[in-house]
Amino acid sequence: MFNSHNFDVLGSTLASTLRRWRGTMGSRKTAQPEKAPELFDREGCPHCRLVREALTELNLDAMIYPVPQGGVRHGQRLQELSGGDAVPFLYDPNTNEKIAGAQAIITYLFRQYRAKQPPAALRESFINLMGSRLATLVRGGKGLKAAPSNAPKKPLALYSFESSPFSRLVRERLCELEIPYLLVNLSKQQLADLGPAAQRLHLGEYKPLPGSKREAFLKEHGRVQAPFLVDPNRGEGAGLFESAEILKYLNAAYAA
Repeated sequence: MFNSHNFDVLGSTLASTLRRWRGTMGSRKTAQPEKAPELFDREGCPHCRLVREALTELNLDAMIYPVPQGGVRHGQRLQELSGGDAVPFLYDPNTNEKIAGAQAIITYLFRQYRAKQPPAALRESFINLMGSRLATLVRGGKGLKAAPSNAPKKPLALYSFESSPFSRLVRERLCELEIPYLLVNLSKQQLADLGPAAQRLHLGEYKPLPGSKREAFLKEHGRVQAPFLVDPNRGEGAGLFESAEILKYLNAAYAA
């Protein structure tokens, strides 16, 4: 039986389809830097989406500071770093680089962490932005505007990848509630990773790439599934898998 959450998942799936499922497959080579780059982001922003797709395809983790419309929680730090309030904006504590604008950020990330130019499909072109704007449109403005909330003492952690329809629902709510979080990208890296967690395209036992974040996740949790939320502030919030349960938890714990 369909409920509002099921329809939300369908809308999120359509958004990923409009982006042709960019932000699904990730690099096998990118190593995590010592410190996570910091991205000031708005989940529903078409330009920000291109940056998050690049992060997934680089398999690069990032500290996300949500800056929804009407939000105030992270505006001062963004102002101090950038001199303005525009998103996306990236600060890389590993190099002390401060970069504004999607195209400049994407170019920097690929140059710094893959030593190559970004693929054309991730560039801030008219066609890419049109597809990203359509994805925002079908989501009905979710992940754009701030909602009253209580700030956590410590950032949360979300295991996700950009095109995941279920993960998007969680990221939208985290943005609306202005909750900072470490985005851990569980990019798909091989054919065996494709498909839902219980129906992947492989025969026999599922085996992630050796040494990958997916392998470490499987060893710790017994399965690889996104989204997965960890909240160090509240023991009962740690280890939540299902998007509906995560949303219920976030609303109970942080919505004012």
